[in-house]
Amino acid sequence: MGEGQSNMAFDEALAARLRRILAARTGITERKMMGGLCFMVGEHMCCGVLGSALMVRVGRDAQGEVLRIPHVRKMEMSGRQVSGFILVDAAGLRSDAAISKWIERGIAFASTLAPKRR
Repeated sequence: MGEGQSNMAFDEALAARLRRILAARTGITERKMMGGLCFMVGEHMCCGVLGSALMVRVGRDAQGEVLRIPHVRKMEMSGRQVSGFILVDAAGLRSDAAISKWIERGIAFASTLAPKRR
């Protein structure tokens, strides 16, 4: 995909729901990357929207456990699994409460990460 063609790379309605849920929080920024929209805690990605799915950073240690939850699947990019990240499909995102739970999980994990070195 070239420059300017990323309009439909992610579900705008789901992105709007995330923005609304995150609006009360400070220190959260958004950035287009990885073919979707990512939300950052400081310098670290915590969650985002990739296609029609919610992307959540859960960490390597929790990934196996989280993958047993209905509507959750491995995140893959270019045919390779992205360690520490999962995708939650639309069926698992019917309520704002469900989305909030995933967002909180992503924020909690990203908040444990050390600042990036420059």
